[in-house]
Amino acid sequence: MDWRASADDIAAIVGARHGDPFALLGLHETPAGYVIRAFVPGATRVEAIAPAMIAPLERVHADGFFEGVTPLKARAPYRLVASHDAARWEFADPYAFSPVLGPTDDHLLVEGAHQKLYDKLGAHVLTHEGVEGTHFAVWAPNARRVSVVGDFNQWDGRRAQMRKRIDSGVWEIFVPGVGAGANYKYEIIGRHGELLPLKADPLGFEAELRPSTASVVASSASYHWGDESHMRARANFDPRRSPISIYEVHLPSWRCGEDGRFLTYDELADQLVPYVADLGFTHIELMPINEHPLDASWGYQPIGLFAPTRRHGDSYGFRRFVDRAHQAGLSVILDWVPAHFPTDEHGLAQFDGGPLYEHSDPKRGFHPDWNTAIYDYGRREVANFLIASALYWLDRFHIDGLRVDAVASMLYLDYSRKPGEWSPNPDGSNDNRDAVAFLQRFNALVYALYPGVVTIAEESTAWAGVTRPTYAGGLGFGFKWNMGWMNDTLRYLSSDPVHRKWRHNELTFGLLYAFTENFVLPISHDEVVHGKGAIVGKIAGDEWRRFATARAYYGFMWGHPGKKLLFMGQEFGQTGEWNFASGLDWRLLDFPPHRGLQAFIRDLNRIYRDHEALYARDCEAEGFQWIVADDAESSVFAFARFGADRSHAIVVVTNFTPVMRDAYKLGLPRAGRWRELVNSDAAVYGGSGLGNLGAIHARAEAFRDFPASADILLPPLSTLFFAFESDELK
Repeated sequence: MDWRASADDIAAIVGARHGDPFALLGLHETPAGYVIRAFVPGATRVEAIAPAMIAPLERVHADGFFEGVTPLKARAPYRLVASHDAARWEFADPYAFSPVLGPTDDHLLVEGAHQKLYDKLGAHVLTHEGVEGTHFAVWAPNARRVSVVGDFNQWDGRRAQMRKRIDSGVWEIFVPGVGAGANYKYEIIGRHGELLPLKADPLGFEAELRPSTASVVASSASYHWGDESHMRARANFDPRRSPISIYEVHLPSWRCGEDGRFLTYDELADQLVPYVADLGFTHIELMPINEHPLDASWGYQPIGLFAPTRRHGDSYGFRRFVDRAHQAGLSVILDWVPAHFPTDEHGLAQFDGGPLYEHSDPKRGFHPDWNTAIYDYGRREVANFLIASALYWLDRFHIDGLRVDAVASMLYLDYSRKPGEWSPNPDGSNDNRDAVAFLQRFNALVYALYPGVVTIAEESTAWAGVTRPTYAGGLGFGFKWNMGWMNDTLRYLSSDPVHRKWRHNELTFGLLYAFTENFVLPISHDEVVHGKGAIVGKIAGDEWRRFATARAYYGFMWGHPGKKLLFMGQEFGQTGEWNFASGLDWRLLDFPPHRGLQAFIRDLNRIYRDHEALYARDCEAEGFQWIVADDAESSVFAFARFGADRSHAIVVVTNFTPVMRDAYKLGLPRAGRWRELVNSDAAVYGGSGLGNLGAIHARAEAFRDFPASADILLPPLSTLFFAFESDELK
């Protein structure tokens, strides 16, 4: 009656190449009774203990393989006591536990339908079969062996060889005694028997601070949110008809601590949140805070799609930051990057010995521009992984919106490729249909599961239907960055005023397509880096002209249809272009032009939020009407914005030359008194102080297509807003 393990099985365990370690190790019933087998490197003696039982195990291999028959009469829990010389340690055997995952998990993963994949994969601190520890699970279907290694097992891949779930390709193990804060990675034997570089957990919820690269077991403690009123209001939020003014931030370089250190999430909550709230923005947009190895990537080459970067603290610190923002009346948008991922050896690339997360065809699975890999959007498990990441931030961190980076690179098979460098569809077309289907599913799920959340596409081409609903064949995004408007207006801004009459169409052209999509007007980080200069640095002339032009431009932008986005530092006139490695130049606020520009942004946001004509019909042509679109000679633009009906109107007038224009005749929607809401040339902002004494009076004298008109004073390089106040002319 031979109950002993074979020499081949023992050698396979000791060599960490056994195909099914759970079939050999642990407690097993045999004809001779219940046998316990254990692999305990470094031990010379091992005993199995249970209530009323101490069973010595025989060491049958010098590397630490033990086995022995026990007096147990049924399957029962036990612990192991190991010793070596004077050292003695007691522990629960990982191979004594049954699986945590079940067949439903396998089915949902293979079908690509596990919306809360993050509840199952990754590292979870839990109590399993009465014992506290951590459950590890990772998808690596082509691997021959996967072990979890970490501080808790001396990074020895022989000690926690995982169980493979054949139906799904997921490997799992429950390791008793491991808790929050433990560092870990996966040791993988690839499809060809090769030992791969140690891999971070694709669903790691925390990570070490770079340059270290291990995943970190996150706490399972509940976070008690204080944003109940925000979340209730968000459920009824209609973003198309609401004010959205976004302050875009790169957290590491907004402001630095002493000696250039990163501020913590709590310090950012103390400093950044009240600053943005005071300026009147409605949203903070964070450039990617996913864990990433390279500071110079600004986060756009993420390794950890489920982990807030350790640069500022742990995941609970980030929750506190979001909570504080919500309590201050701010919504939080994250930049989310499903377009590509870096090929760092500890990341997703060649994860189990070959293409797994990336497309197997290099013409579809590699970005030559960025030297990064491209996800295989057509593989259900990969699409599920990405969508689960998006939902994770909305679920566990109460994030209010996701801005998807580099959407154009996802949509086109020939994006940034020469002929012969890309693989067309069978019909020769260049649209990436897998990516289209993925984006449609992503948007459909986000909007179905999280009412009030917004998704925003950075899409730089004329792809039709980016913000059209998925049921109508669109991609389903809530908004799209208006890159054309941004490029046109910044070119105009950088021209000398004397030449602007020849470039007049650069400011009017955007209205030809302004309502074909739901747009955000973005003055983002991309426009103030890589030699492009800061906004005030793009403008010709002396300091007064540069700041006056910047104020006029921002006024034009805030009056123009479309939600608003402004990158940090541009609100006070950062003079140097953005440097990701250092903080903004806050000393500039000691100087009046910079304080004046900041005050103007604050007032613009207040007026914008207070007047629904400036936002309620951003996405509808009925909310806009040109008043002056053809005065190229004077470089004057004027238009009316309307609310739910035409009785609520705001008139916006911009003079983009340094010439004051007295008695400029303007058509208006109705006769009466029009209050001057804001004047970018006001002395309080650093302007010359010219204006219309607080109001203009429109007489019932038709002019062009309008029933009323007035003669107004247009200060040099200025934007003015007027709101109808009353029918009385006094």
